[in-house]
Amino acid sequence: MSPLLPSARRHAVALAVGTALLPLATIATVAVLTPRPAAGHTPPGPTIVVAADGSGDHRSVQAAIDAVADNATVQVTILIRPGTYREAITLPASKTNVRLCGTGREPDAVVIVDNRSAGTTKPDGTTYGTSGSATATIVGNGFVAENLTIANDFDEEAHADQPGHQAVALNLSSDRARLHNVRLLGNQDTFYVKDPARVYVTQSYIEGDVDFIFGGGIAVFERSRIHTLPRGGAITAASTPADRGYGFLFTNCRFTGTATTGSTHLGRPWRPHGHVVVRESSLGRHIAATQPWTDMSGNPWTGARFFEYRNTGPGADVNANRPQLTHAQARTHTPRHYLAGTDGWNPTRP
Repeated sequence: MSPLLPSARRHAVALAVGTALLPLATIATVAVLTPRPAAGHTPPGPTIVVAADGSGDHRSVQAAIDAVADNATVQVTILIRPGTYREAITLPASKTNVRLCGTGREPDAVVIVDNRSAGTTKPDGTTYGTSGSATATIVGNGFVAENLTIANDFDEEAHADQPGHQAVALNLSSDRARLHNVRLLGNQDTFYVKDPARVYVTQSYIEGDVDFIFGGGIAVFERSRIHTLPRGGAITAASTPADRGYGFLFTNCRFTGTATTGSTHLGRPWRPHGHVVVRESSLGRHIAATQPWTDMSGNPWTGARFFEYRNTGPGADVNANRPQLTHAQARTHTPRHYLAGTDGWNPTRP
């Protein structure tokens, strides 16, 4: 543990007394530097500091994860000082209630990045596959990420002849996970929300081109920006199990893009019963207004559970190809309903 952290924490508290006099960016930094229990009410516990220059407890994020005691019942905070950490990290199931928190002014100050793809060859001669391509593989429950970037910068053009361009930034299986003020960067398959995952994503930025938010887990994206890169494609590829009532919910989000007008679909069903709801969000002109959903691998979009509600912007419309929730249905498609599960989890509470 870093002997400097208690004084840093005291300094942050002292600054907080006068936040009305501080610039907003400074206030944000103070808030990040002071570990706090995020929504979900896991009490705070130990703090570990990562710094690439050796001034912390560990030089790599993985080393800090390895130092966390198994099956923690308190929240263990790993503070990551500004820098680029080129490594693939894994948080196993035994590492519970771990919080990764960047200490920079903005989430781009701390970048965890790798460049593997599904078709990249491993030392043993096999390939990584989609799941194995991930920069961050997160399994332990109660995971929190704040104020940082997780990226996969696999170069598709440089490897044009290589099959398997899926390149995951975050592969998430964690239940009761939270991402706040996080950037997830990639191209195809940026964010893999696996079936066990239940995650609340707020005020974050996710970019990619093809199926860049995909999987069978439950994910709520609120007040976040979903950005499509020039190639365009489908944003989501949900594989929600047929017996699961909820999949992906986007609420009060901004869908932006540098893809050409009408080139991008809101989603396609990776499995027949994929579930996606986009509500009260702003849709850019890159969204195909006349047909925002499309088929995938023999699964017709009409057999999936795709809905919208009160969207706005040049990519929004109401027509026969855009099923809408009724007002009554909209009342049950909220972050609280999606995330409650069987344990009543409600991370939307302050």
